[in-house]
Amino acid sequence: MQNQSSEQSSKLQKHAAARRQFLKFGLGGFGSLSLPGLYQLQAANATKKAKERTAVILVWCRGGISHLETYDPKPEAAAEYKGPFSPIATKSEGMFLGELLPRHAQISDKFSILRSITHTGGGHPAGSLQVLGGDKDRIDKQKPKLPDFMSVANYLRREKESVLPNYIGVNAITNYDSFQIAGPTYLGPGAGPFQIQGDPSKPDFKVPNIGLSDIQETRQITRRISLRQKLDHLRRDLDLEGEMRAMDEFESQASSLLTSKQSAEAFDLTREPQNVRDRYGMHQWGQQCLMARRLVEAGVEIITTELSGPLCGRVGNWDDHAVNHHVFDALKYRAPYFDQAVTALIEDIYDRGLNERVLVVVAGEFGRTPKISYAKSTGAGIASGSAGTRQPGRDHWPRAASMLFAGGGIRTGQVIGATDPKGEGPVERAVTPQDFLATIYAHLGIDYANTFLPDFTGRPTPIVAQGHAISELAGRA
Repeated sequence: MQNQSSEQSSKLQKHAAARRQFLKFGLGGFGSLSLPGLYQLQAANATKKAKERTAVILVWCRGGISHLETYDPKPEAAAEYKGPFSPIATKSEGMFLGELLPRHAQISDKFSILRSITHTGGGHPAGSLQVLGGDKDRIDKQKPKLPDFMSVANYLRREKESVLPNYIGVNAITNYDSFQIAGPTYLGPGAGPFQIQGDPSKPDFKVPNIGLSDIQETRQITRRISLRQKLDHLRRDLDLEGEMRAMDEFESQASSLLTSKQSAEAFDLTREPQNVRDRYGMHQWGQQCLMARRLVEAGVEIITTELSGPLCGRVGNWDDHAVNHHVFDALKYRAPYFDQAVTALIEDIYDRGLNERVLVVVAGEFGRTPKISYAKSTGAGIASGSAGTRQPGRDHWPRAASMLFAGGGIRTGQVIGATDPKGEGPVERAVTPQDFLATIYAHLGIDYANTFLPDFTGRPTPIVAQGHAISELAGRA
């Protein structure tokens, strides 16, 4: 019996290795772009013209952006809450922002701020799963049980033909450390994102194997697809996770993406005038946001871009515990990049006449603790003192957070909701993650109240549970 079990385990390992090798070479080394299932045809009201189809760009601040230093300053709070920065006036009457966001203040008539989103997910995974997928559990999970809204929208809007995937992640939202914080779950891999990794601001940046121009390479790709079709028996043996089935369904679009001039142009930032690139900022976050605009203009309808990495400071995210960062040094360091990239994206959406169709959202999984904490740094680096240095921080705070909404035909220049004088919790117009998701779906033309999708067991599962679109955002004043 032990030998039989060992043989079976060995066979599964060989199958898994063969499958990995097949995925690596079968379509020209596209592993870094998450090929299996990512070319599902785009969403789907065939009667609408392409220009009428709505889209969303989510700018995600992984780790949790401090609402107190950005979109919900508290100048009257006591010193142990307030921090060193002051609020500044904006173009919009009654809207004040943190002094680190002067470019935001200049274009406040083009966005609205929600100050009262609240939930119960105190850990990064739980908070992300609540905001992105509506999972109400408080506990952290290794992987999501509900699909995120991006995958749901991609799944429901998959009929429009295009050489470009309909859901693209430019520095995609995928994991927090070893925890998976987003994914298509029971919708299958075809609903997930086409992932673009790397720093688009670098001169040598390129998206691998997009828009091949060499005819020999194109023929080689075609031969490899043909070879895959002949490996039916191997495919059945290896179809342990549905990956090969997903490749069956979407191989033609994969081939189109590889050989399409249109796809090559959409991802090519060098086609932008240098003054436009400079407007966004010749840094990673600026060029990520510029690529998001190029992609949405090319017809992609669901785009995420995560602002993380070196521009955040020592630990590469917005998780400003005192052990990670000197919170105020970290915010001061990253704010110019953030302020420039986000405002350039918003202005560009308006300048190009995309502001009715495209909704831009800036969010993170939660806010930060209003009361400043102190602890010893665990290491030196950007925005952090040497190990052992006592420095200020702000910790996880799901009870209150802020979000920015721009474009999408919404009412702009307004503040929705309010928190108490310390910023600890909503005192006006509390909004849940379900309300947030309903707002996104409403913009995308998805009937969130009456749409159910079968989970792994086949049980119909609502895409929103007890949520309602934020009415204050609907339509213009």
